[in-house]
Amino acid sequence: MQDLVNKIRVLAAALGRPVRLMEVCGTHTVAILRHGIRNLLPEGIGLLSGPGCPVCVTSIKDVDTAIALSQLEGVVLATFGDMMRVPGDKKSLLDAKAEGGDIRVVYSPLDALKLAEENSAKKVVFFATGFETTSPLVAGTILEAETKGIDNFFIYCVHKTVPPALKALLDSGDVTVDGFILPGHVSTVIGVRPYGFIATEYGKPCVITGFDAGDILSGILMLLSQISSGRSGVEIQYAKVVRQEGNPRAVSVMEECFEPADAQWRGIGRISGSGLRLRRQYMHRDILTVFDIEVTEGSEPGACSCGEVLKGIKLPSDCPLFGKACTPERPVGACMVSSEGSCAAYYRYKAVAESGV
Repeated sequence: MQDLVNKIRVLAAALGRPVRLMEVCGTHTVAILRHGIRNLLPEGIGLLSGPGCPVCVTSIKDVDTAIALSQLEGVVLATFGDMMRVPGDKKSLLDAKAEGGDIRVVYSPLDALKLAEENSAKKVVFFATGFETTSPLVAGTILEAETKGIDNFFIYCVHKTVPPALKALLDSGDVTVDGFILPGHVSTVIGVRPYGFIATEYGKPCVITGFDAGDILSGILMLLSQISSGRSGVEIQYAKVVRQEGNPRAVSVMEECFEPADAQWRGIGRISGSGLRLRRQYMHRDILTVFDIEVTEGSEPGACSCGEVLKGIKLPSDCPLFGKACTPERPVGACMVSSEGSCAAYYRYKAVAESGV
């Protein structure tokens, strides 16, 4: 690993200017902090966190809609556990459960389908969150429900896709990024092609990177090599897992059930084509075709910097609430809830996190 660090230092010195790289994935943020990678890098190489935590980017309105669904008679809401404490406008799913909502934590959408089989008199709604890593699993579950004729299984779909969010960040002009450390897990599904525009249209180097310290340092070295030679492409460091074509079967299942839609990202806003909705032939599985839920969009707490953190404008430690009014035990913003949230990761590893980039 020291050899990688030395090579990075040589390239950084040769560049003679600051370089800002964004790690898109929340798992990368956690790994970077856990391994103290920021402290290993030479001065001038800055790492920014991006919008790669699906829990963090789930909008307040979507959380409040899920809460409203859980309060309906005859409805069971199934959700991943890390969504339970995400703040809505006034409360979280955990609060709603304490108030009597029938909310069940599941480990996969198939667990929710089993709940539907076991509770045929109720409508079981799976809160379908996450990026391209989870949407094929949800699509497969929908197809399984169709095959088995389980008519009381529904989803509330707030799935999001990564590439459109990166395009929105690049178009916004809010943050200057010289290159991207692309997510390993998402890329196992979608492969290289969906990121191509970042290199061809925006001239930004990209590397799909694994999650141990050596993987991340290798990815940084590959990015600096592209920058120093004036190249911009999408390279794979995580070749033991990620293929150029991704996982065509997973993509096929996802595309059979879902089509692109606009989506609201917490702290960022509405991004065109960045969400997924059920295709017409599966729309009967959308719980919003059964119940007409009207929820207004709430607002983030005034001093919360989650939006700026998700866009890479601020570090978590720049937020006035960080580690004071906002902690993992008492989260004010969504970035402090998930273990992959930037604020939660910085708080957990604050002894090794740097104070700036």
